[in-house]
Order: sequence, then structure tokens, then C-alpha cells
Amino acid sequence: MQFSSSRLARWLGPALTTLVLLVAVSSGHAATLPAAIDGQPMPSLAPMLTRVTPAVVNISTTTRVPVRDAYFDDPMMRRFFGLPSTPRQRVEQSLGSGVIVDAAKGYILTNNHVVGGADAISVTLQDGRTFKGKLIGSDPATDVAVVQIPAQKLQALPLADSSRLQVGDYVVAVGDPFGLGQTVTAGIVSALGRSGLGQNTPGQNDGGNGGYQNFIQTDASINPGNSGGALVNLRGELVGINTMIFSPSGGNVGIGFAIPTSITGEVMAQLLAHGKVQRGSLGVQTQAITPRIAQLLQLKDSNGVVVTQVRDGSAAERAGLQAGDVLTTLNGKPLHSVQELNNAEGLLPLGSTLRLGVLREGKLSEVNATLTAEKRASVDGSQLDPRLSGVQFSELSQDQRNQGWYGVAVSSVQPDSRAARAGLASDDVVIGVGNQRITSLHVLRGLAGVKPRQLVLVVANGEGTRYVVID
Repeated sequence: MQFSSSRLARWLGPALTTLVLLVAVSSGHAATLPAAIDGQPMPSLAPMLTRVTPAVVNISTTTRVPVRDAYFDDPMMRRFFGLPSTPRQRVEQSLGSGVIVDAAKGYILTNNHVVGGADAISVTLQDGRTFKGKLIGSDPATDVAVVQIPAQKLQALPLADSSRLQVGDYVVAVGDPFGLGQTVTAGIVSALGRSGLGQNTPGQNDGGNGGYQNFIQTDASINPGNSGGALVNLRGELVGINTMIFSPSGGNVGIGFAIPTSITGEVMAQLLAHGKVQRGSLGVQTQAITPRIAQLLQLKDSNGVVVTQVRDGSAAERAGLQAGDVLTTLNGKPLHSVQELNNAEGLLPLGSTLRLGVLREGKLSEVNATLTAEKRASVDGSQLDPRLSGVQFSELSQDQRNQGWYGVAVSSVQPDSRAARAGLASDDVVIGVGNQRITSLHVLRGLAGVKPRQLVLVVANGEGTRYVVID
């Protein structure tokens, strides 16, 4: 059966008439589209992407991970089977992306989870050149890292002011998903200021992962390997670093998240200056105001956060804050959540002053509090048990507490100590000794008189929970 174009248009509707006409016009040009329609150029992202894609790189890492075995980690079993005393290792490899932000110095922004803990970093440019990357610094709390490569003729992306983004703005994600090669996807900004994302890390309370989160949500497809890649606006400016997806199945479902440049810019500046983020602390614990709490405090609404604890000698105490105060504003803007206050503490440089609106007994006032370095109590491991000689323990940082961690931080471990040979590492968190749950340095000190034959530490970090057995 044959249809004329007029019958086809009446049958399928006028919307396809243009399609039929375009096919007829282009049939002699082998699937090419016209450069213009009615004198107007066809819209395309290609001109913008020619400037963006050379600044997006592939990052591959190699990490040596100790292989743990309940039997062969035992010294007696190792001697019986004639195994070497050095622990066995396996090599893990991973792929991700990064964004060149300084062409002259070779600085690349990426995610901490892409390069953190890696023994070797390899960076491949769009033109095929490959360089050994040097980790300048990383910050697990914001999942931001900076890598440097010794390369010439690089192209960098300018950083946009992500605070000017609006829901509905068009954005483009560029990265290397699944290691297939550079890939571009487009979408819109679906939401702003997303927080409270991510699964609980072992050693965290059930309250979830607080951290310093203020994500851009987008429906531009982001898949494994896109981590550390660029989220750009239609001017080709960097507005965010792609970092995670929400996916029940492991594939893209149109809910991706990027760290805005308002965060990455601050973190990068500190990493370049100090190699790490030097965070200050107010020394205050706060809680969201529920309708029930608002009723108990005789508040008119649930706006702001309520102070539940002020630590002795802290910046909050010096500013005159007290438990029961309601913090209503932060630097002149309404304070909506505990997360907003945590972000201000974690992202502003040490020595910054926060202007806080305070509601106390029905009266509003304003105080200034300066972010100061934390003073954390610590103890030498030899004071607890001779087998822990060479280990330094300390209270958790405000950063870790904000993320919901409990336990005692391992500040440092001497390389030749028994603890180091057993696998204990700095930045580990001890959450248990034997069957005893460790919630603070005070609890750990209380076990100093107990001398079991085998010292079994329950240790957690960002990768999970494990046992460290020290004979």
C-alpha cells in the first residue's frame, strides 16, 4: 500500500509532516542534516564541547591491598607452612575521570574516592598522551582531590559560580564511563542543595553520613567511571565535579550528583596551600527542630537549629552560646538545617568568623564566633598495652563526628611497630577491642588494665570494617 504525503499527514498528524519533508529534502545527502532551517543554524553543543573535552582526562589507579586470612596471618601457621613473614598483597585497579583546572601548573580536580590511597596514578589526556600523576592533596569529607601532571600544552576549564545555578538550567556531563572512552551526556539541573546522601560507613552511627554535602542533582547520565568528571554549563564553564549516582540497580536512572564549584574551589585552595584541609570548629553540637521540640521550647515555628552541647574552651563558649539556644541565621541568611552549619564549619578557612543569630528565652541577638583549630585529647598506645607501642590514639575530629563516626582515631603508627605489622594504619578508627565497644578515648583508657593473650582490635575506615590481631 502506498500513501501520499498528504494522506500520511492526515493519518499520523501534522507533527510528522515536517519529518517527511526533511527526509525528502535530505534523501540525496546520505543521512545528513541541513546546516540551517529557514536561515537559522541548527542548535549544537559541538562548538562548546570542542573547548571542554580536551580538559577532561581519564585517571587510572593501582593500589596494593593486604590480603587477610584468619589462618595464614597467624605467626605459628606461617612458620608451620614456611610462608614469608611479609603479608600477602593483591593489586586493585580502578578507573575514573578528572578535570584540568590550571593548564600552566597541570592541576587536575577529581574525586578523593578515585585517587585516595592509590600507590600509582596514571592520567591520560584526550590527545592520547599519558603522564604519571602526583597527588597534591585529598579531602575525604568532601570527596575532593587535586592531582598534578608534568605536561605542556594543556587546556583548562574556567570555574563558574555554582551559587548562580537554578533548577532547570541545562548542564552537560563529560567523563569516561566504564572505561569506554570520553563520553558526553546532557540534561538539566534537577535539584540543588542535596545533602544526607551516601550509605552509612562502618563505625558510623545510625544517623547516616553527614559530612559536607551540598550536591547538584542532575538527570544528565552519570555512570561508573564518570566520577571526577566535569559538569559544565552551556558556556563551557565548570559548575561541578561528578561524584555519585542514586541507583537501585547499579546503572543510571537519571539521578546523578555533582559537587558544586562553591565547594571544590574552597577545598582546592586549601589543598594547594597546605596539602590538606585545615578545618576549624565552633565546638558546638546542634539538632534539627522538630514540631515536638518547637512546642517544648515554646517556639513559633521549626526554623533554625537548637544547641544541645557546648564544649569547654570552644569558640562557641567564648561567643557566649549555651545549650538550649536556637541558631536562626548564619552570616545574615536564614539557617535551615544542621547540615548548613556543618558545611560552614567544614568549608570555611581556619580563622573565619561566623555571624550567628541567636534566639534565647524569646529574645533575638547576634554573636560572632571564630573558627579555631581543634584541641583533641590523645594517648600513647604504650600506656594502654606494650603491644600498642608506637601507636598514637586521639579523640575523633569534629569532621568525623559530623559524619556520624564513633570510636577512637589512630593518629599515627610507627612503620616498624607490632601494630603496623599487624595491619593497623593511621586514619583508622578503633570501634572495638575484643567484645568491648569503644565509643571514646575515656572508654579505651579504661581497658588499660586488661591484658588478653591476643589483642583484637575492631577497626573501621572508609572501605569497611576489619579485625587487627596483635600478639
